[in-house]
Amino acid sequence: MAIVMSPFEYPQYYLADPIMYNLLALYMFFLICTGTPINGLTLLVTAQNKKLRQPLNYILVNLAVAGLIMCAFGFTITITSAINGYFILGATACAVEGFMATLGGEVALWSLVVLAIERYIVVCKPMGSFKFTGTHAGAGVLFTWIMALACAAPPLAGWSRYLPEGMQCSCGPDYYTLAPGFNNESYVIYMFVVHFFIPVFLIFFTYGSLVLTVKAAAAQQQESESTQKAEREVTRMCVLMVFGFLVAWVPYASFAGWIFMNKGAAFTALTAAIPAFFAKSSALIIPYQRLKTL
Repeated sequence: MAIVMSPFEYPQYYLADPIMYNLLALYMFFLICTGTPINGLTLLVTAQNKKLRQPLNYILVNLAVAGLIMCAFGFTITITSAINGYFILGATACAVEGFMATLGGEVALWSLVVLAIERYIVVCKPMGSFKFTGTHAGAGVLFTWIMALACAAPPLAGWSRYLPEGMQCSCGPDYYTLAPGFNNESYVIYMFVVHFFIPVFLIFFTYGSLVLTVKAAAAQQQESESTQKAEREVTRMCVLMVFGFLVAWVPYASFAGWIFMNKGAAFTALTAAIPAFFAKSSALIIPYQRLKTL
């Protein structure tokens, strides 16, 4: 019978070879050294260029802030844990890291939803002639943080909890235990339905409608060529960011869903760690796609 040692007190080298922890630390170092300057550069370029201080860019700046939060408050804790082979900073740091990672990921997702809805309203014109103003953008930014907090905060208040996962160097919501008193199952269902499936559905619906509208407008020449080109460029940027988010997060969501549906299923620590740490690459992938258009 295997001995399970606390991830807050002892190195977890019985779960994976020490070299894997070193590689994990190197990977997190890479994300910090690339994600931080790229997201920071987005803020700097926007602040220095008045032409970029447009309402739509409020949402892009919001995405950059989310990425910086993940790098500064999530990845730094993770790399410390990976270097030591266990969560040396303790359970409180685990909760902080899990909260920040969830918060940053959800702010990014709901920001992409706001961008998708903006594109839908401006291009498809379901409300007639509509101008996306600073007030609308500010409301959109506030909305993203409210929704992100609604997802990330409950485990801190006792509805589920944040636990070390995979190689025990990073923390996330508890989707794999039935711990009494935490109501993990109801939280996971809530998280998947409200904070994953609904936003992803909204994104696909709006962009699907947008593609059909753009094709129809191009066929009928309803807009000038310059206007159509500008709208296509903005839409292309948004679609690429959505694609980057899905590439990063769908493997993690799929694995979490599989574990949730198959309680007690056997899996290795490395199997759980790969999608969890790949999801963290969204802090680099999304801003890279965004920065190419600035």
